[in-house]
Amino acid sequence: MGDMASWLDWLNGDPRTWLLEERDGAVRAQALRALYGGAVDDPEVRTARALGMEQEPIASILAAQAKEGYWDRPGAGYGPKYSGTVWNLTFLNQLGADGGDLRIEKACEYVLAHSPAANGGFGMSSSRELRLPPPSAVLHCLNGNLLRALIRFGWLDDPRVQRAIDWEARAITGEGFDGYYKSGTSGPGFCCAANEKQPCAWGAVKALLGLAAIPEGRRAPHVQRAIATGVEFLLSKDPAVADYPIPSYATKPNSSWFKFGFPSAYVTDMLQNLEVLCELGHGRDGRLVNARERLLSKQDAQGRWKNEYAYNGKTTVDIERQGQPSKRVTLRACRVLAAMGGPD
Repeated sequence: MGDMASWLDWLNGDPRTWLLEERDGAVRAQALRALYGGAVDDPEVRTARALGMEQEPIASILAAQAKEGYWDRPGAGYGPKYSGTVWNLTFLNQLGADGGDLRIEKACEYVLAHSPAANGGFGMSSSRELRLPPPSAVLHCLNGNLLRALIRFGWLDDPRVQRAIDWEARAITGEGFDGYYKSGTSGPGFCCAANEKQPCAWGAVKALLGLAAIPEGRRAPHVQRAIATGVEFLLSKDPAVADYPIPSYATKPNSSWFKFGFPSAYVTDMLQNLEVLCELGHGRDGRLVNARERLLSKQDAQGRWKNEYAYNGKTTVDIERQGQPSKRVTLRACRVLAAMGGPD
């Protein structure tokens, strides 16, 4: 594998040996791919990923799964936060779980059978009853999270995933879309009732993460236009400031923007904003310099980042410790810096 390491000149230390430890096989597999250019079918990557499936936290998350494929309770799976079905599927993707595992396949099939609304998007519902969520419950944050997980787990060609992609793109651009709701997605360009019908940057990041998971050559024209709309919106503000539209009761951007954490639910941080912009090819955009410097300022002497938003006590199992150096947050940061290319 190649060594794409010029970005290391930005760091106080080299965290890669730490990230490649075999006791964290899933992190190792992701680091081999992101930082060394390893292919998904490279034997070293496959071995590390298989090891990760047997280790914590993936092993315990899967052990808690019901035989039908859901977690905690049957139904659409939004509740309880953050241990319900849609959250565990989202987190398993972020952890680098193997989509070919039969338990992951069963979880994907369960979500596809119980979480889409009639309009095609994935809806927020905590109901214990086996009924589909209403169209008014489809929001960019959940739809984007599930699109990313399902596509990366290998379900891109499933018609239900294609319908959710179509909903996402048309909800963003407004093209042929007449399903906006006062209580949910309330207008084009990421408008959301949760943000007083203003564009929601958290939702925009999640939506773009979902659409970015589609291979570039397979993005329909309206998907490409939706991505361009989202990139323009995210770059319309300095991510280091994150002064996107906020509710009238707030006086400044939500502090969660600047708490880099793992896993990631509907809350978004500055680092995830950078992740999706870099994934879409904008890592060297000059408008990201301030955010890059803010990111670098949070590393420790060893070139590591802490988990400042760990969801401890809320997820099916605790994934990392709050406030401690985090392999997963560090990997997120390194992936972004690698995409930014290193100092000139």
